Amino acid sequence: MPHFCIVVARFYEDIADEMMRGAVARLEQAGASHDFVAVPGAFEIPAAVRFAIESRKYDGYIALGCVIRGETTHYDYVCTESARGLNDLAMNHLAPLGYGILTVENKEQAWERAAVGQGNKGRDAAEACLHMLALKQQWDMK
Repeated sequence: MPHFCIVVARFYEDIADEMMRGAVARLEQAGASHDFVAVPGAFEIPAAVRFAIESRKYDGYIALGCVIRGETTHYDYVCTESARGLNDLAMNHLAPLGYGILTVENKEQAWERAAVGQGNKGRDAAEACLHMLALKQQWDMK
């Protein structure tokens, strides 16, 4: 049974909880187990995923979070660096990764994408991770 690490940014707790609900439902449907790791915000997700990779306890990693544009350039840095950091980890460590960090203009857009009955991006991130793990296994990569 595959075992996954879900790293979730808790800055927008309500959105994070909904995305976790979607991800967990998909993993359970696939017969997979999971652990949760909470971090303060999206910027901290790559470091936590790296810690999890180094633990060698997991078959894949799911990154969940939400960044809502504000009045400063902070949004741009957080979005760019979290995405870059996660992509670098996936590529450099051959790590199956599901990217579920919402980058939106407002909370309404976030809910449209996070809600299990609508966009269900938590489920999509879990699905992507399951798919990448299957590809890795198909090519007998460790």
